[in-house]
Amino acid sequence: MGLTVWQRVLRNVSRNKAMYLMVLPGILYLLINNYLPMLGLVIAFKDVDFAIGILHSDWIGFKNFEYLFKTSDAWIITRNTIGYNAVFIVVNFVFSITIAIFLNEITSKFFSRFYQSVLLLPYLISMIIVSYLVFALLSSDTGMMNHTILPMLGIHEISWYNESVYWPFILVFVNLWKNAGFLCVVFLAAIISIDKEYYEAATLDGASKWRQIRTITIPLISPVIVMMLLLQIGRIFYADFGLFFQVPMESGPIMNATNVIDTYVYRGLMQIGDIGMSAAAGCYQSIVGFLLVLLSNYVVRKINKDHALF
Repeated sequence: MGLTVWQRVLRNVSRNKAMYLMVLPGILYLLINNYLPMLGLVIAFKDVDFAIGILHSDWIGFKNFEYLFKTSDAWIITRNTIGYNAVFIVVNFVFSITIAIFLNEITSKFFSRFYQSVLLLPYLISMIIVSYLVFALLSSDTGMMNHTILPMLGIHEISWYNESVYWPFILVFVNLWKNAGFLCVVFLAAIISIDKEYYEAATLDGASKWRQIRTITIPLISPVIVMMLLLQIGRIFYADFGLFFQVPMESGPIMNATNVIDTYVYRGLMQIGDIGMSAAAGCYQSIVGFLLVLLSNYVVRKINKDHALF
């Protein structure tokens, strides 16, 4: 007589007790940190009255979501959020993969690790510190750009925090400087894991370095590239709050170029104090991000099933 499903599960757990014991802290962390807070999504559909509690507050349907779409700034914050993240993905991936390939060509272990550390360092720096580094560079009174670099180039001083035209480039550069090192280390780890015999065989066949990169390196690290790309696409509706809030120093004249969904909701929350609106924005971003991951994974699966996440 065959075993039932539960009997097979219990037998499996009994045989692998040590493995399940090691997995238990991670599962508990996921449940407490990632899944338990999902219960808070109910706030997005309620008119929260703290006097009677969240559960007893009135249901109001999608009224909290109307705040995001019935405003004159809806187009600007949506354009900025998606546009910046799309540019970040393209620029960061191209730069990180290129630098990772160059680092792999460095034969000295000391210099290879030195450059990796230098590239990774900005990723570990707080965005508040980054904002003051940018301020030290762009300040009208004491900034290095206006007082050292621009005079050398024969260009007049620029009031950086009052002219929005420069900020798309500044934000892309700051994001690249801060985050590209992490991606670079990930791609470098994937490149290092490639069997050296592929390159030796290609060299014997007379393949140039560029051809080796094009026919060996890029195809073999493409699963890692696709996985990181899907993860980034899943957060394309989220903005780096520190980057868009701290770095521009909340300057009003450049708000058209720096205002994104996250900063807009934060400012709305601080002015109105409506947590239902904030929860609605978070819910909206999560659902759209989840759907984008599913859609992207579906497209990847259609192109190459082995590269899909699931």
